[in-house]
Amino acid sequence: MRPPFRFAPLAAIARRSRREIERPDRLTTVYAPDNWPAVQLEAWLDWVEAENLLATGDDPLSEAAATFARRAGLRGAAADEMAAILLLGVACPADSRSVAPGWLDLSDPTAGKRLEAEIARRRAARLAANAVETAAASLRAVTEAVRRCEGPSADCADPARNPALARAALAARLAGAADADIVRAIAGERFAASLLPAPVFPVLVAVADRDLVASGAPVALLAAEAAVDGDLVLTFDAETAQTLVEASGGPALMISLPALHAIAGDQFGAALSALVALWSDACGDATPSFGLGGLADLALTGELAEVDALADDVAALVAGAGRSSLFVDDADARLRVGLTPLTAVDVFESRDGEVEKRLRPSLAAAVAACGGDVDSAERHLLGRRTLAGAPGIDHPALRARGLTDIELEAVETALPQVERLEDAFRPPVLDAGFLEDVLGVEAGCDGPLLIHLGFTLEAVAEAEAWVFGHGDLSEWPEAPEALRPLFADPAEFEARLRGVLEPHSLAPDPMPLKLDWRASPAQAVRILGDAARAGRRAVRLMRRSAPPGRWLDLPEAEAPRERRREPEARAVERVVEKVVERDRARRKLPDRRKGYIQKAAVGGHKVYIHTGEYDDGELGEIFIDMHKEGAAFRSLMNNFAIAISIGLQYGVPLDEFVDAFVFTRFEPAGRVTGNDSIRSATSILDYIFRELGVSYLDRHELANADPGSLDADGLGGGPGGDGVPETVPAAKFISKGFARGAAPDNLVVLPFGQRRETPQAPAAPPQATACPACGDFSLQQRGSGWICDTCGAAPSMQG
Repeated sequence: MRPPFRFAPLAAIARRSRREIERPDRLTTVYAPDNWPAVQLEAWLDWVEAENLLATGDDPLSEAAATFARRAGLRGAAADEMAAILLLGVACPADSRSVAPGWLDLSDPTAGKRLEAEIARRRAARLAANAVETAAASLRAVTEAVRRCEGPSADCADPARNPALARAALAARLAGAADADIVRAIAGERFAASLLPAPVFPVLVAVADRDLVASGAPVALLAAEAAVDGDLVLTFDAETAQTLVEASGGPALMISLPALHAIAGDQFGAALSALVALWSDACGDATPSFGLGGLADLALTGELAEVDALADDVAALVAGAGRSSLFVDDADARLRVGLTPLTAVDVFESRDGEVEKRLRPSLAAAVAACGGDVDSAERHLLGRRTLAGAPGIDHPALRARGLTDIELEAVETALPQVERLEDAFRPPVLDAGFLEDVLGVEAGCDGPLLIHLGFTLEAVAEAEAWVFGHGDLSEWPEAPEALRPLFADPAEFEARLRGVLEPHSLAPDPMPLKLDWRASPAQAVRILGDAARAGRRAVRLMRRSAPPGRWLDLPEAEAPRERRREPEARAVERVVEKVVERDRARRKLPDRRKGYIQKAAVGGHKVYIHTGEYDDGELGEIFIDMHKEGAAFRSLMNNFAIAISIGLQYGVPLDEFVDAFVFTRFEPAGRVTGNDSIRSATSILDYIFRELGVSYLDRHELANADPGSLDADGLGGGPGGDGVPETVPAAKFISKGFARGAAPDNLVVLPFGQRRETPQAPAAPPQATACPACGDFSLQQRGSGWICDTCGAAPSMQG
């Protein structure tokens, strides 16, 4: 049963005055509430024209509202109620087409290329919008340079005789204008191309595996590169993606909760239920969407401790009529019902049509409810518009610099009309003769007058904040403790309320998470991973707008000059130093690569080293596997090997790694078995880089054992039974699988390159003794004691 609340009687008694609104081609007379600003009326008239609800009577808004109710299929009292809702400004139809039809499954191998192509097209369109205006403005500057020239027409149109024209033409060419267009601009042709609005593209919807995104897999980087500019909503299951797509384009209604509360009062719940039920009836079988605008303003009028409960109750009232989406973001619809983002400064239109600023009424009510001083908040936010009592720069300080009461009065009169402090200290506010004769400031002097008078930049900034305000309440010293988080980040307060609404919504919240304007895709990957781990149904990212204007301090580029050739006798040789930055390119390994696997045990712990080589034999990657070790240690070694491999592929010499990691000391350590060149190591890393140094760098000083019958390069061998070096089958060094049968089975390595002198009988070697501390066979006797050359230990040994 529909709640017994009626909007039609309220609309009948509401005061609606006659207003004249200037349209692009005519002057339109409408009847609207007195508290509607002109911009809100224009938004309604734009909607009337867009919906083709053209009305020619004395009250076009009433006729358009009635026509819309009939088109929605409502009759009788229901149609009157819908028309009354529109005329009261409580709600209005909205456009829910926010996402593109269909969705992408990022697990599909072809989805990545399609997504990259679409994102590239969108970025190109945004760049083109700015490039068109830049080129058109530069061509207009060419025409102006000719028009402002005073002289013969031929000289004014010649870049060689008109320096201003030459600079403007060069700027136009750099902006992308063709020389033919520059010639036409010189001839006086006007280029009326205006700034094209940045194209608004529908948001793409994509699905990725939650676990892969949470772990930072490559699919997360692909999504992050597409999502940093707000072009992608990432979901984690197909059902959510389908719901989000289906909710887009369906019937939607934007509700102004503060306006509804203002007319309903204690019957707010009944009024909201009646409004939702009426719109659901108008939608028929279609799933409706509702935009709950102004929820933060409504929450601030009550108890701050009950904000979340209020949002939950509102969502439950709307969802009671049936499962629907509670997120509709239509900027035009928000403007029609008078909704603005939650900021401390509220821009409003006064009765006489002037646009003024004030502290947001909902924030003022919250400050008053918490016992704060509303006047102090307004002074901190909007300033005092006077220098009386200002810190650093007040009236006595200005008098001490030479300003008289006449100049101070002129400055005080100008402060309410300007937005910067320096604008109140320049002609015509201050007389040019006074500035030059009394203060000694010549006309055209660079820099603000206050700096010229000896005030510091800090003093000017403090005085400017005193006069014009801080713009927000984040640093208001008298802020109530309960409101400080809200003043510090109003957007976070709104996001919190939207989070309360999401469990009641059929479709997830598409509101983007704001990133720093310089945020990289790598940072976006971390945020996507956090959202996936937090269990969010969908996540959308968007960089904040960059600072406006040109704020990069770029050096002026000198135009290239033609060099004149000097006689050879007068030529002077000069050494010019130039810094050349080498491109850091990664050298890719071949898909089918050589290498070897070395199995050994360090201190009883098995270690497998697997190498990968370039075609020229240079080391390009390593893999390290530990046998029966803990997951943490094994994963750490795997990632260490990846880091070393990436360094090698970017050109880090292997010598640097070897010198950095040999002789490192930690457990496991000690005796090495299974390696014919290395018999002991002080750690796993010491063993690995000893092996790599011996095998790839010929650094045999790192080996602490003779490899045996074969050298490390595999060429040569130990003596045979007759004292002659024996041949070795090539299959010992060549992989049959890598060669794919290209090497014959009878291939051998000849023992050339070996020294054939008759070896002298070596003296009996001393018996080697292992160091008890490190296990290395490097103990040396020093006098009556023993010292290890590897670790420096001096063990006590007898005998």
